[in-house]
Amino acid sequence: MGRPLPPLNPLRAFEAAARHASFTKAAQELFVTPSAVSHQVKTLEEHLGMALFAREAKALTLTAAGRAYLPAVQQAFQVLTDATRQLNAQLSPVLRVDIPPTFAAKWLIPRLDRFVKAHPEVDIQVSTSAAPPDFARDNYDLVIRFGRGHYPELHSELCLAVTVFPVCSPGLMRGDHPLREPSDLRFHTLLHDASTYADGSNPHWSAWLAHAGVADVDASRGLSFTPSHLVINAAIDGLGVALVKDSWVEQDLKQGRLVRPFDIVLPVESAYYMVFPKQRANDVRIATFIDWIRREAAGEVAGEAETPAQPAPPESL
Repeated sequence: MGRPLPPLNPLRAFEAAARHASFTKAAQELFVTPSAVSHQVKTLEEHLGMALFAREAKALTLTAAGRAYLPAVQQAFQVLTDATRQLNAQLSPVLRVDIPPTFAAKWLIPRLDRFVKAHPEVDIQVSTSAAPPDFARDNYDLVIRFGRGHYPELHSELCLAVTVFPVCSPGLMRGDHPLREPSDLRFHTLLHDASTYADGSNPHWSAWLAHAGVADVDASRGLSFTPSHLVINAAIDGLGVALVKDSWVEQDLKQGRLVRPFDIVLPVESAYYMVFPKQRANDVRIATFIDWIRREAAGEVAGEAETPAQPAPPESL
């Protein structure tokens, strides 16, 4: 008989240490001490009869044997992870969704009651992040990310295309310097979204001003906020003019908390994408949620023609 399979804990320690190239970082992930990780890796090396790491003073590198062994170990853990998640999906109605904070606050949550009423058999657990998706590390089933849709080895589907335009409180449309033309922005505070994205550029004032042909407004001045929905709140409170994604402010425009002083729209390359592992394509919960997102997004696109940019109010207002 051949040698029995190595024990699971040493394999986990080896995979984490190889991925991080560090016993210390692997220990932080596994909630153990670096010496425990080193001991587990040593146990695995003794079991296999070969060194997997070259241990140097300031570096931890894989040997040729370690490089050859790692892909199969990672694939095996991924198979176990996927099998466990599929089993949980059959037994649990909970769908774990991870999305950017402002997308959650301004687009998803205002619509979520319709999903709950249509699909009471599915419970949604929402977390917020804009980090690159890592389904092997994080406990979620589907993510929505703002970017260009390039997620290797994952299924990626367009959720919402994005354009950006300025918005402000109705009060800024009147007063000593009412907003009539884009050049009037020089009299007002620009509100900046300081959020960053790993795989997509965040629209900024300098791009919109260039698109509008405005050269006499300093795009570097103003107030900056993170996360993005704070920019919208600042605009509602009259602190200045915000540059926002269209999907963020639909309800605020309809309910009169915000207005669009200009009808100039800046299209952007990035968009919101729904992302999940390809092997989970048959997960009924994911399919149900994505189908609902598609219908909601289609309804928003259809409704865009019904919500034109608001013209400036008369001087008497």
